[in-house]
Amino acid sequence: MAVSEQSSAKRGKKFPQSAAKSIAQTALGVALITVCAWVTIPVFTIPFTLQTFAVAFVGAFLGWKRGVSAVAVYILMGLIGVSVFAGFKSGVAALAGPTGGYIVGFVFLALFPALANLLPITKTAKRCAISYLFMLIGLAVCYGFGTAWFVLMYDCTVGYALMTCVVPYLAADFVKLAVAALLAVRLQRKIG
Repeated sequence: MAVSEQSSAKRGKKFPQSAAKSIAQTALGVALITVCAWVTIPVFTIPFTLQTFAVAFVGAFLGWKRGVSAVAVYILMGLIGVSVFAGFKSGVAALAGPTGGYIVGFVFLALFPALANLLPITKTAKRCAISYLFMLIGLAVCYGFGTAWFVLMYDCTVGYALMTCVVPYLAADFVKLAVAALLAVRLQRKIG
């Protein structure tokens, strides 16, 4: 076998393994987001779920390519009718509902903590703090996108949208993101 054929064969073997690993990790991210969406506690107008935890964790743990891909696949699955959203909902109607803008905003909630991974920080405590800060920024963008969507869809005031869709969930989301940051950074240290 010629040298160029050998190097092609080696690249051919390596690429599928890398692609398979990436696809598997993305699929696990989709599965985690889906299961956490199904964990629903109906305490307010919009149910309390673990989606924000899962989306932030997936972004921070898997990085921007696989993390954002997992969220995009999750949204697309729901859009085509797979019951992945909270309350086992799916379809265009679910995205047009009161939480539709927040679901689309999950892309930002995954993206920002994933971008934090690109910073050259080695100390675990600092990495957790930076990851948490980026998660909060992503959450703010997600909330902004979702709130604007809610206001447009329901022709209500921003204050009403914030009091209905954001304020009751802030404390729990802060805790969920702190846990997500800690877990993502610790697991990256152990696995990576």
